[in-house]
Amino acid sequence: MSCSMHLQPRTARERVDYLRENLAPGLFKGVGGEEGIAWRLSPEPFALSPATFARIERLGHDLLAFYRAANKLYLQSAKGSAPAFVADYLDRGKPEHIVKLARQNRWKHAIPGVIRPDLILTDGGFVASELDSVPGGMGFVGAMSQTYCELGDDVVGGGDGMLEQFAAMIAAAAGLERPTVALVVSDESGDYRAEMDWFAQALREGGYLDAYTVHPRELAFTEEALFLRLPEGREERIDVVYRFFELFDLLNVPKQELMLYAARHGRVAMTPPPKAHLEEKLLFALLHHGRLADYWKSELGEPAFSNLSRLFPQTWVLDPQPLPAQATIAGLNADGKAVFDWSDLRALSKNDRDFVIKPSGFDATAWGSRGVVVANDLTKEGWDQALHDGLAAFPQTPHILQRFHKGRRLRMEFLDPSAGELRTLDGRVRLCPYYFVVDDQARLGGILATVVPADKRLIHGMSDAIMAPCSVRDGGA
Repeated sequence: MSCSMHLQPRTARERVDYLRENLAPGLFKGVGGEEGIAWRLSPEPFALSPATFARIERLGHDLLAFYRAANKLYLQSAKGSAPAFVADYLDRGKPEHIVKLARQNRWKHAIPGVIRPDLILTDGGFVASELDSVPGGMGFVGAMSQTYCELGDDVVGGGDGMLEQFAAMIAAAAGLERPTVALVVSDESGDYRAEMDWFAQALREGGYLDAYTVHPRELAFTEEALFLRLPEGREERIDVVYRFFELFDLLNVPKQELMLYAARHGRVAMTPPPKAHLEEKLLFALLHHGRLADYWKSELGEPAFSNLSRLFPQTWVLDPQPLPAQATIAGLNADGKAVFDWSDLRALSKNDRDFVIKPSGFDATAWGSRGVVVANDLTKEGWDQALHDGLAAFPQTPHILQRFHKGRRLRMEFLDPSAGELRTLDGRVRLCPYYFVVDDQARLGGILATVVPADKRLIHGMSDAIMAPCSVRDGGA
């Protein structure tokens, strides 16, 4: 969809002023100050080349196939018809009730309704640093897309792309033309409540869905259905629960038993499904695992397997279990030599430590760049400690070792509010496309670009970052 509302052309400064004045305020908890916007604004969307955009658009199909194949692999492993280490890795540290949820027949084939990879634009294309199936940012991207569209910019997905595709995904999940959806936001996810409020309101006002952002306490349950208590006193029957809370926090979520009971018994649809194995970063390591190569090639086919093998950086599970004397860690080299033991990595110099260490999932440190350690930022002692800690955490919170790919440098204009003038940022970019699963398709709703100063090691939302929706034009990145 292209943008339908166009204002008269403006200077770059006037465009930024318009964005400041018209972007929905308070998209995130804690956004404040004089301007009410805690990131840098650019007068233009982030421009992608037609070739880059085409690759991103096609990527949704491959990622959808990957989620389905990963889910099938886990269930086969749990039953004993695929290598046992797969389920062993993916169930590590998870309580029994979480494992049982993942294996229930009610959502045996269910996969997340929203897929968002974090793509780092490099000199050779892009790599995915991770996948997120419970992503924040939908309201953020939706609001920015609408406002840039008002300035005449044709952003990816159009001004309402995020709303349209989310609504289509929810309708497909419910099997209804216009279902009622509750966007359930827990206390732990509370920083995103404001943007989810905006998103639900925009869905209602746009006529897409009857959508409401709610705290779990606002839900009511009967044997027949799940209901939402509205401020005016009436109750609205819910067709779909959009789960915007993490499974590691499940026991702290009020009325989670009632939501899950209603979903298990078909009273309500739930997306993303409560399947913790699909929220683990070590899925990247499984794609690269030599013992599983034939499975992936068979399930994904070509060129999807080759595409994803290039897209996902080399990844290893920090598994401290001893290897046989003749065995090496497949694909991992230290100073040009095969690695027989994790301790072989300790002597690496800073320049040779092109790795990051991350918690894989099911932990409060496993999202939002929390818990991520960039190896060549550390002293020798710090690197040794990071390896030790990652290995020691294996029984409860498996960690991964992943190749670090530095983003390519590029330049983008932004308004410096302190000086009141436009400046150019020398930075690196992360692209976050949002795909919405409708039947057998992964539909692209929009793309968020986050550009941070080039000296920053990790790319995420911060006050020094430019954040903007993407457009497509010749000469783009």
